[in-house]
Amino acid sequence: MATRSGHLTAEKLFQALGDTTRLRLLNLMGEREICVCYFVEILGQSQPKISRHLAYLRRAGIVHARREGKWMHYRILPPADRGAATVLAETLRWLETDRQMQGDRARLAKACCSPHSFAALQSAPQPAAVVVSDSSLSR
Repeated sequence: MATRSGHLTAEKLFQALGDTTRLRLLNLMGEREICVCYFVEILGQSQPKISRHLAYLRRAGIVHARREGKWMHYRILPPADRGAATVLAETLRWLETDRQMQGDRARLAKACCSPHSFAALQSAPQPAAVVVSDSSLSR
């Protein structure tokens, strides 16, 4: 399958999935589109570091970015290749059982419900659900 940066290979996919920060980002995206400011707040890491990891995921072809005014929104882009889509879907399912990933999702839920509690999220857009069916993740 072709991506903007070339062909997605197994090596690119596994390298993209081979970093804890990138896995945490994917875990938070799940089936929603999220502004980068939420990643910074939830993961407690610098915006440049988060942006580097998001760029890595974009180059691998598994994350889509969209600008809305000053905000950058990110969502998972299921690979067209059936094998790659299956690997990504199963990885996301596996992350659901990990304690650190569950904690990240709980912090995101709290931030979404009460952004006023987080100074950096005062005017940030709320994460939006993205309609992604299981069949599109495991074509």
